Amino acid sequence: MHYLLMYDVAPDYVERRGAFRSQHLALAWAAAERGELILGGALMDPIDMSILLFKVDSPAVIEAFVAADPYVQNGLVTRWRIRPWNTVVGSDASTPVRG
Repeated sequence: MHYLLMYDVAPDYVERRGAFRSQHLALAWAAAERGELILGGALMDPIDMSILLFKVDSPAVIEAFVAADPYVQNGLVTRWRIRPWNTVVGSDASTPVRG
């Protein structure tokens, strides 16, 4: 199943993330190498949110990611939420539907 992890980020996120970025990216790349994290990054103009796409069997995997994320631990993320995403179109859709 696909899930979106949505992070709302602090107004000073861009200025503060440098101190924690390498740890955050190491965590993210490790999740990607395990096949859990498919894509992730910050939305632009304005940079006020990040979205990470996971493909996992349970949101517990994502909750563990959040708990370990230095951006969350250090207040760069002001709010987070996990939403299941029923993907129906595309080669990686979890539940393909054809017309």
